[in-house]
Amino acid sequence: MKKEKKQAAVRRKRNAEDWVVDILAYGIALILVVSILLPFMQVITISMSPASVVNKTGFHLIPKQFDFSGYKQIATDDNFWHSYLVTIFRAVTGTASGVVVTLLTAYPLAKTNLPYRKGIMMFIVFTMYFSGGMIPKYLLIKNLHLTNNFLVYILPCLITGFALIITRNFFMSLPPALEESAKIDGATNMQVLFKVYLPLSTPVIATISLWYCVHHWNAWMDNMLYVTKNSLYVLQYVIQTILANGQTADMEMMTDVIVHTETMKMAALVLSLIPIVCTYPFLQKYFVKGMMVGSVKG
Repeated sequence: MKKEKKQAAVRRKRNAEDWVVDILAYGIALILVVSILLPFMQVITISMSPASVVNKTGFHLIPKQFDFSGYKQIATDDNFWHSYLVTIFRAVTGTASGVVVTLLTAYPLAKTNLPYRKGIMMFIVFTMYFSGGMIPKYLLIKNLHLTNNFLVYILPCLITGFALIITRNFFMSLPPALEESAKIDGATNMQVLFKVYLPLSTPVIATISLWYCVHHWNAWMDNMLYVTKNSLYVLQYVIQTILANGQTADMEMMTDVIVHTETMKMAALVLSLIPIVCTYPFLQKYFVKGMMVGSVKG
């Protein structure tokens, strides 16, 4: 009992170095939080403010007057909502297919007795740093007849090297006795993966799911390069078009009209952020654990 009290007393003692480290850590965290919240609050404020207030006041974090004309203008835009549905379908399909392919690829690579395992991993790491370039990729996509095809959003980014490595390392961190006991009972490799490994892999699955979902939700470059059909436009490309049109507006236009375009752009940005903002809190508790466990195994 005395020993435990002494240990507790030692833990309670903090020297000057501890205080300095804490102050620096909390200070940096506070700066990061402010740098994220201020632009976000500004976007929300402009989206809910009338054109005259935005024009006179400029930067402000709290709305002085409320005007939802920007949201009303976006609400009547059929192209915006159609692209919203396309992006939701892309995010769901791309995330599900990416997670399945990543799991199926990471499981055999986690086995130390896999032939040419080191060579395969070196090839995967190589693709993380080097690529063929934009023009060869465009020619490949065109020759595969993927232009103006929904699959162009899914197949080229079906799996990423970083997510694969994190998942593989997570599988390697699981006790080998689990697989050995399952195989003694007659389980196949696929049964081991889906009935033994997957129930224990919730943190890493949540982590890579969030990565794939955010990637598909924010992607717009592939739309610009490979898609010309309006029916296949994704949300971020439509928003990019709205932003570009607002920036290149004729300066001789009325000021209220220009600022009203600004409120419409901010309203579109706010609406595009809602699904990701709502999804992240449910996955956040698994995110750090998946990152840490999946990155410690060599």
